[in-house]
Amino acid sequence: MDTQSLQAFLAVADNASFSRAADQLHLTQPAVSKRIAVLEGQIDARLFDRIGRHVSLTEAGRLLLPRARQILVMVDDSRRALGNLSGDVGGSLTLATSHHIGLHRLPPLLGHYTRTHPEVRLDLHFLDSEEAYQGVLDGELEIAVVTLALHPDPQLEVVPVWIDRLSFVCARDHPLARKASLSLAALCEFDAVLPGPLTFTRGLIEARFAAAGLRLPVAVSTNYLETLKMMTTIGLGWSLLPEGLVTDDLHVLQVDHPPVHRPLGYLVHRSRTLSNAARAMLEALDAAREAAAKQWPVDGQNG
Repeated sequence: MDTQSLQAFLAVADNASFSRAADQLHLTQPAVSKRIAVLEGQIDARLFDRIGRHVSLTEAGRLLLPRARQILVMVDDSRRALGNLSGDVGGSLTLATSHHIGLHRLPPLLGHYTRTHPEVRLDLHFLDSEEAYQGVLDGELEIAVVTLALHPDPQLEVVPVWIDRLSFVCARDHPLARKASLSLAALCEFDAVLPGPLTFTRGLIEARFAAAGLRLPVAVSTNYLETLKMMTTIGLGWSLLPEGLVTDDLHVLQVDHPPVHRPLGYLVHRSRTLSNAARAMLEALDAAREAAAKQWPVDGQNG
């Protein structure tokens, strides 16, 4: 099996479409179809059922899918291991980050990295933390810099770099703004606007309320913290936002509850051979971690 045919197979499987796979691979649709046909000839089995415009994996396709991913990861690992022998820091680095971290944490670090290592082509992806997490697990990404999961997969090496303290906030004219002190139960009498239900941040917040026997009254949710800030500012509900996003148009609520912190950091697959470019990025992130650790509150280290 050649790697180009396997890449085409994965692209069609992931997109459930030959045309979208062609766009992803920057090929024509007939070229993708030809690569799939070559692969089907090599294994003597049909990989996709095509009914109208719907494309689905056959039993043979479902069996091949995880093995194809493993083969491509092994090929990439071998290429990186051979490339690392020269000691040069260059080539491509596939890095994913969340929108919030990419906007508020990474710019100085990335600027310094690109100036220090001009031979590296940075392939930067802005993804939800959960999607980036899965991309590292699947071998599609070398590094992700994201909000960290409460219970990370043991296949991953997970390193906290920064700690976000989350503030309870509401609009300045919201009824809660008139309260001198609040309990979690009192908050639950009003609508909340919070990150989506499948996000790591939402899971962290829900765990706090569940421990108190409470259920969050979420009216609206979105994965974009800047959008949550806007919805909170116009009075759609109270929220929990990183301190760095809290501005004068928001009221900080005094809640009788220990501070809520969320860990932000990087993750890599333990079984993956990292390129020299990736190793240099981890060194930069570790330096940022050491600098940030001097500013962490004592109780913030428990996230």
